[in-house]
Amino acid sequence: MAVKGNSGQIRIISGLYRGRKLPVQDLEGLRPTTDRVKETLFNWLQGQTQGARVLDCFAGAGALGFEALSRHAASLVLVEKDKNAARQLVDNLARLDAKAGHVVQADVLDWLANTPAEPADLVFIDPPFGKQLAAPTLALLESGGWLSDGAWVYVEVEKGLDFAWPSNWRLHRELNAGQVQAKLFQREVTE
Repeated sequence: MAVKGNSGQIRIISGLYRGRKLPVQDLEGLRPTTDRVKETLFNWLQGQTQGARVLDCFAGAGALGFEALSRHAASLVLVEKDKNAARQLVDNLARLDAKAGHVVQADVLDWLANTPAEPADLVFIDPPFGKQLAAPTLALLESGGWLSDGAWVYVEVEKGLDFAWPSNWRLHRELNAGQVQAKLFQREVTE
């Protein structure tokens, strides 16, 4: 991704950091989740963010992760491959004085091949369009021990993309908005 400047921003819509605006790098392919979609998602997740361990894969601008942190998530890991976007995420965590947030600059698929320190309760997956990254990410999350029992997984991909998800995930809600299709899953509790 090529840097074009530093002209955009995201807005946190609710919680501890409500109304705060954070700068976003103007990078090719970076498309922060819109306020409308964010509001819908967090209405779906009512009460699920408080105390949650959150993992934001393909974090980009961090719109979803910062929103979860604002709504009292216990911890947040933002994984972003682009070094400029990752640097901006670090700067924005500092702006918020958000000690519960941590940025990992890495390729998500490579990073998920490792063993997690602890499983996540809530995961956001918003990969770059046209790269077919959703399905392998979902498979690694499920097979690698990255998810707690009952974890929530939000997937945002380009409209019309067909992807498979693990058989023990229940589709909770879905939304189509513009060029985006979004699905919220809950992982079934394993015995």
